Amino acid sequence: MSTLRAWLAPTRPGDPAAITDRRERKAIIVELVVVFTVTLGLSGLQSLLSLLDALLRPEPLADQHAAINVPRAELGLLDMFQQLVSVTRLIAWGALGAFLLWRSGVALWRVGLDRSQPARDFFRGMGLAALIGIPGLGLYLTAHALGLSLTVQPSTLDDAWWRAPVLTLAAFGNSFAEEVLVVAYLLTRLRQLGWSENRALWFSAVLRGSYHLYQGFGGFVGNVVMGLVYGRIWQRSNRLWPLIVGHALIDVVAFVGYAALRGRVGWLP
Repeated sequence: MSTLRAWLAPTRPGDPAAITDRRERKAIIVELVVVFTVTLGLSGLQSLLSLLDALLRPEPLADQHAAINVPRAELGLLDMFQQLVSVTRLIAWGALGAFLLWRSGVALWRVGLDRSQPARDFFRGMGLAALIGIPGLGLYLTAHALGLSLTVQPSTLDDAWWRAPVLTLAAFGNSFAEEVLVVAYLLTRLRQLGWSENRALWFSAVLRGSYHLYQGFGGFVGNVVMGLVYGRIWQRSNRLWPLIVGHALIDVVAFVGYAALRGRVGWLP
């Protein structure tokens, strides 16, 4: 029972200490607003507006499409470079969160970004991918059948020699940006502001769900659940690499698998 209680209502750790100085607290709040305005927070607002637009259209949600990795140029090589620039932007977003933590005195090993447990982190990540990915696919198919989600197309890139490696890099970029910013960076900053673990967890999970609203209600709910699971695991373990690995594996299967199976299987919308 005590173990279950520790998972459902964990005690806030003493490190990092809660900041009481008003100027420092205000600086953290301003930093959070700026960081998430230029990264995933603004994406959440854009996703909300995209969902509202979809709801106002005459056709049902399930008859509309939401593409994730789309062509960005007519010429194949230019398209590849455009995709790589997008991946670089995502990695830079994650690096920004990691740098701000490090610059403020939070060692990166404290948030699980060290290389001390590579094998364990990888296998834990595989477990997380199975734990989230399989039920997540079922949730999407159910939500789509009920008309609560758009038809999500993980990739509409042309069949080129570079498609699979670029989609794999995109999966890593997405996972690195999201897990560093929405888990390690955000939850650490909220600890410094004195938030409880559960309050911070829900805030992080809803933020994660918000920038997936463009996919419909199924995408929102599925990513909130993912955020609750991933965030709690990080709060209990302070290991971030398993989350990055698990998220990347889910996206690799979605991006590369969809590109390979599109039009060849009947059960895939």
